[in-house]
Amino acid sequence: MELIQNTPDLSAYLAADEVIDHDHPYVRDTAARLARQAEDSYAYARLAFEFVRDTIPHSDDSGDLRVTWRASDVLEQGTGICYAKSHALAALLRAEDIPTALCYQRLAHDDGSGHAVHGLVAVRFNGAWHRQDPRGNKPGVDARFSLDGERLAWVPDPESNEVDYPVLYAEPNPAVLRVLKAAPDRPYLWKTLPTEL
Repeated sequence: MELIQNTPDLSAYLAADEVIDHDHPYVRDTAARLARQAEDSYAYARLAFEFVRDTIPHSDDSGDLRVTWRASDVLEQGTGICYAKSHALAALLRAEDIPTALCYQRLAHDDGSGHAVHGLVAVRFNGAWHRQDPRGNKPGVDARFSLDGERLAWVPDPESNEVDYPVLYAEPNPAVLRVLKAAPDRPYLWKTLPTEL
């Protein structure tokens, strides 16, 4: 699949905004702490990915009812769903000048009751985009940081009407951000997740 930037300006994938607030002191401090352990930008990107994947539980896995959406809140509160964890990883990567995009998949619910949009990121190294999924591993999910072939949490199944969306967003998709901001808690969010983009 060819990944498509929604804006040709690569600097847009380094920008800070209300959601990917890598200018926030908590994000900057976390990025600086991780950067001290890395010998280069590739090692930093892997460390940041593993930090978000492994130390910030997916709120559905942990049973946390809070809804986070701003990167700094995800890092401070230590919780988030796939979108929020992607925002946090994008902020940590952009804080160290690594172009990072937000991207999405449409996946079927485990119980077959419909679909939901899943969020992940893409990082730019060596002139190409590489998708990464910081959702968090669990039985049946083994996502890894990789620039040599994707190691995502899920591979969409076209027979189940699942889709890899090719667009790389510099900012969160408006439909995603709207439901995150409107949700008072995760059970409410679960009922309002977008089913497609």
